[in-house]
Amino acid sequence: MQLPGLWLCLSFGWAGSLSPSCLSAQFRRPGDFILGGLFPFGKDTVNLTARSEPTLLLCERLFVDGLIWALGMRFAIEQINNSSSLLPGVSLGYDMYDTCSEPLVALQPSLLFLSQKGTAGIGVLCDYSQYQPRVTAVIGPHSSDLGLATAKLFSSFLIPQVSYGASSETLSNTELYPSFYRTVPSDKNLVEAIVLLLNQFGWNWVATVGNDDAYGQGAQALFLSMAGTNNICIAFEGLIPTDLTEPNAEKQLENTIKLINSTKVNVIVLLAHNVPAQALLEHSIRMGLGKKVWIGTEAWMLSDIATSTPNLQSIGTVLGFVMRTGTVPGFQEYVAELFSSVTQDEFCRQSRELSRLANAEVLGTHCQQCGNVTLGDVWPMLAVTTVQPVHTAVYSVAHALHRALGCTTKGCPKTPIRPWQLLHFMNTLPFEVNGQSFRFDQSHGTNTGYKLIFWAWRDGSVTYLPVGDYDQSLYVHKSQIEFHTADKKEPTSECFRRCQPGQFRRIKGFNLCCYDCTDCSENTFWSSTDSTSCSPCPRHQWAPARSTRCHDRSERFLFWDEPLAVALVALVALTAALSGAAALLFLKHLRSPLVQLAGGARSLFALLWLLLQSLSCCLYVGRPSAALCSLQQLSYALCLNGCFSTFVPKALEVALLTEFPRCAPRLLRWVTHGRAWLLVAASMLTQALLCLCHLRLGPDYLVADYESLPREVLLLCGTQSWAAFVLLHGYNSCLAFSCFLCTFMVQTPARRYNVARGITFATLIYFVVWIFFVVIFATLRTVLRAVTQICTVLATALGILASYFVPKCYILVFRPDLNTGDYCQNPSEEQPEQDRQ
Repeated sequence: MQLPGLWLCLSFGWAGSLSPSCLSAQFRRPGDFILGGLFPFGKDTVNLTARSEPTLLLCERLFVDGLIWALGMRFAIEQINNSSSLLPGVSLGYDMYDTCSEPLVALQPSLLFLSQKGTAGIGVLCDYSQYQPRVTAVIGPHSSDLGLATAKLFSSFLIPQVSYGASSETLSNTELYPSFYRTVPSDKNLVEAIVLLLNQFGWNWVATVGNDDAYGQGAQALFLSMAGTNNICIAFEGLIPTDLTEPNAEKQLENTIKLINSTKVNVIVLLAHNVPAQALLEHSIRMGLGKKVWIGTEAWMLSDIATSTPNLQSIGTVLGFVMRTGTVPGFQEYVAELFSSVTQDEFCRQSRELSRLANAEVLGTHCQQCGNVTLGDVWPMLAVTTVQPVHTAVYSVAHALHRALGCTTKGCPKTPIRPWQLLHFMNTLPFEVNGQSFRFDQSHGTNTGYKLIFWAWRDGSVTYLPVGDYDQSLYVHKSQIEFHTADKKEPTSECFRRCQPGQFRRIKGFNLCCYDCTDCSENTFWSSTDSTSCSPCPRHQWAPARSTRCHDRSERFLFWDEPLAVALVALVALTAALSGAAALLFLKHLRSPLVQLAGGARSLFALLWLLLQSLSCCLYVGRPSAALCSLQQLSYALCLNGCFSTFVPKALEVALLTEFPRCAPRLLRWVTHGRAWLLVAASMLTQALLCLCHLRLGPDYLVADYESLPREVLLLCGTQSWAAFVLLHGYNSCLAFSCFLCTFMVQTPARRYNVARGITFATLIYFVVWIFFVVIFATLRTVLRAVTQICTVLATALGILASYFVPKCYILVFRPDLNTGDYCQNPSEEQPEQDRQ
């Protein structure tokens, strides 16, 4: 209940008294342990930045709820102080401040609470285990915004803070807020109850509106998350301003109503405080939104909206959840006695005297304006304002103190207790208040459950009718709910939308009328208006996204006129030209010592096979066929074998002379001169037989790949048998490895040409190229597979040319002085060392 222009002044001496005359920002009472209290007595409308002094501003609007909560704290403390079992011999005091519902204002008394006991300063220490602040624990604040602003501050000092209204799920994070507790359920429990209510009535097409603050944003985010996993579709989600004095607040409220009306929903979930909720309801009446089902929360369900908003019955049906709390025995009588026992004039005189004496540590307590707050103003709100959370919060601290002090029935030891020592007892042990047991859960909250409230109109006035209960599960008395519809029946809230051509209906959840219009993906097409999926195109066709028909695929392979193919053919021509030029040069100098050292006519034979190997790359360009696929691997293996076969006699000759000199004289005749050609012929015959085996076991075949490319069919040669592939190319690998083993350890003779080094590097390059080829060839399935094969063939040919033949060509052309018998003497013509001795 809002009472403009009225100010309240509370001043507490040892006995304590109340005057409904003036407002004071601070209510105090001394004791052995002081509890700090943060209560929203008013709403500040003064510009904070315009004030030069950091004083607590007096509030211009009074909320009676704040007064009732403050009296609830005082009532609990007086009960505890008068108890002979809870804290016998120990008294509790309090230090209450007005937060004015502003985070900046709430931080000022919070900093005062943190000041060291007996001083007005806060110690900056590395270890606060022995630090004794002004208060032992803090009760409040009520709102989530203020709770988030103060919880980190008190958690830094591990001072227990027990809120009686902050429900934001963010505060459940005990790592960020280890000392924050609350005696109300979190928004997560509330949202679970709302989702269960929607599911029970089958409302799966709803709008949600929240405050543009921590409470509204957090609760709405939770609702959106849970709704998505419970088959509930959100037609509209929006935020409304908390401060209605903002310049665009009116326009934002109007736009929200327009957008809700455009969705055609019948159910609206309103997660807002009472003032913005009332403003939204008033705009819905003025703009003719129509009768809807409004699902609310305790933040506005039990406020005075129903009695202060004209024609509110026209909004439709109002359902909402409020905390299931018990009564506090004796509290109403306590308030009535308190108001009737004070004397106004004497109380205001005592208030000003307290303000003068405590001026050094009180934040602006002097009353600047006086009015009247009577028991008649407070009494109606006592029936709807929940005092039990405040009462329970004070008792939770008192029970923790009882255990920390080690109290008995005879009394409590007078020992100092640090605030952090209370946390263990608050975390682990239950406590009892008025016969009801409470315990803080793992997120430091208490889930007491909810009641489902229905606004029932009786002769123009509203009655809060309980129609259900929630405690882990929801039970609703549907027969007691009278829906304000034309036929008095339960309304439906479902969605329907016609999709455009090329879109299909994606159902949200199971058996829902709600869906999204989703574009058909690539290679699928839209078949009918009511289709819930897109039809796939046949393998030989494709379709773009959001298509209504399929198109024939074009063939894709390495075309002759592609820039990449032209570049590769040019490289093939260059490699073939180098091979031919080297062959001609060797033919010209066939009888020279260097050519004879390299193998003579066998070198010409090897160059001719390299020339053929280079030209075989043309088999990979153009449209592939089954015959071409079979020839590709055979041509490469056979041509490469023709080259390596000529290296074998020379490698064996070098190995016999260097590693087996005693056996060399009788074995050299099998690897030199005319018999060396027998080795070449035997090697090539073996490779030819392996080629026949490859054809029998499984040659490469033509593959039409419809998966790799979205709009084309990829034509490539596939490997039918990897065993045949390994058998075909494994023989060349064995020849190369044998040549490498025979030559890589041979030392360069003094002033002699080392013919073995060229064979070593040629075989080494072959292995390096094949390592990369095998990895890429086995995994690549695009047009680049043919490019990879061409590059492998050319890299092998160029590697052999560069390492074995080009150095010899250089000597023949540019260093003919080295082409002598002394420098290029054949190893077999040298006498063994033992013969020369």
